[in-house]
Amino acid sequence: MRKTRTTVKMMALAAVIVLVASACATRGFVRTEDAVVDAKVDTLAGTVEETQERTLQNGERIDQVDQRAQAANMAAQTSQAAADAAQMSADEAGGRVGAVETVIGTLISQVTINEAQGGFGSSQSELPDAARARLDQLVVQIQGASESAFIEIEGHTDNLGDESFNMQLGLRRAEAVKSYLYEQHNVPLHKMNTISYGESRPAAPNDTSDGRAQNRRIVIKVRG
Repeated sequence: MRKTRTTVKMMALAAVIVLVASACATRGFVRTEDAVVDAKVDTLAGTVEETQERTLQNGERIDQVDQRAQAANMAAQTSQAAADAAQMSADEAGGRVGAVETVIGTLISQVTINEAQGGFGSSQSELPDAARARLDQLVVQIQGASESAFIEIEGHTDNLGDESFNMQLGLRRAEAVKSYLYEQHNVPLHKMNTISYGESRPAAPNDTSDGRAQNRRIVIKVRG
């Protein structure tokens, strides 16, 4: 009887040991699984954070691209506006040129008298005989022109002497032609205009005597 009780006690103790061991194993398994889950959660959280960071960086890059695109678009619009303004200015200038041509008329005749053709000597403004003869021929040529014909007389010089002196000299040469046409051919004064360009519009280089002789000249333009 005592053996039986002892045996039962031992069996009961063994069962308790088995249960305790099983419970310990279960808790160890749970802890292991918890650790695995925690690791996966940490990994997933890190991945999410990385994804968020990349998304933020991509957003910043997109904003930068948008800003550059907007700046480029504004620059293009500015360039187009400048081109349009330039075109408008060109059109307006063309219109003004057309208006001027309408007012002064088309060129009917043009005569140039320089020293080589019997024109003015150095620093001279008095009309030589050869220059008078050329003016007489011009009057004959334009007799059939319209009564609205207008004469422009330009005075030019070489580059010798002071610039202001040359401007005055060119004007005296132009005025000499105007006076001759009025006094000898009765060309109305209001149909003639004189202007001096001095040395500013050379017809030839001024570094030779022949070039300077060509630059001492009168240019007469008849428009109608």
